[in-house]
Amino acid sequence: MEIKARGLTFDVYEGGPADGDPVLLLHGFPQDHREFDLLAPRLHEKGLRTYALDQRGTSPGARPSDVGAYRLSEPTADAVAVLDALGLESAHVIGHDWGAIVGWWLAAGHPERVRTLTAVSVPHPKALGLALRTRASQRARMSYFKVFQSSIAERFLLAGDGAVLKAMLKPIGERGLQYVESMRDDPGRLTGGLNWYRASASRQNQAGIVSVPTTYVWSDKDGVVTLAAALRTRDWVEADYQLVAMRGISHWVPEQASAALADAALKRIGKA
Repeated sequence: MEIKARGLTFDVYEGGPADGDPVLLLHGFPQDHREFDLLAPRLHEKGLRTYALDQRGTSPGARPSDVGAYRLSEPTADAVAVLDALGLESAHVIGHDWGAIVGWWLAAGHPERVRTLTAVSVPHPKALGLALRTRASQRARMSYFKVFQSSIAERFLLAGDGAVLKAMLKPIGERGLQYVESMRDDPGRLTGGLNWYRASASRQNQAGIVSVPTTYVWSDKDGVVTLAAALRTRDWVEADYQLVAMRGISHWVPEQASAALADAALKRIGKA
């Protein structure tokens, strides 16, 4: 469906029982709503209604040209507006990568709209910020941000038929190719995704304390997030909290370990 909110048009993909408890699914980069295709059926089996949102920069009708329009306050406000447009007072939230960060912001700033949070791969922003300040290993893992923020990022990522993107997504095999093809066929989608990184170069407020029941899913083969950042996330959640550590799984949890993620999310939602 197309949802008009905040002067933009967002693509939202719904599924599951019409009367099921709502779950808002928030994707990361370089993916889109399809990264939840393996997860959603498990949620539907448990009676949940899912709404997978193609976020700002990915939905063709929601691609502002101004980099400042991708500061984290904006996609957070988008999520609230989409819930309003769907007539939902609140929803369970599952977010991966940038979608996890939006989930943290949403849970911290609008706790009344979030029933539970399952954040995947990316920890609480303040835990990540602390690790960046104190751990050289965390800074090294996120050094790619400077490349993604640069003016040559689009050419770099699409060079050689998207060789860098394909290498990034190698752990999910053939599924990764669909995202590369989408960005090659629609370069505006790639620029929209990269603008999240470019906007992050400017100083922004950070998410505060989270007061909703939360599960954070971290994987030990994640090349982006260190264990130190994962462990400190607990400091920023003042509610029931669980850290789920996955062994042998990369950053791309929703597609590489969809069954295990479904188990963790359903446990958090109370539908296990």
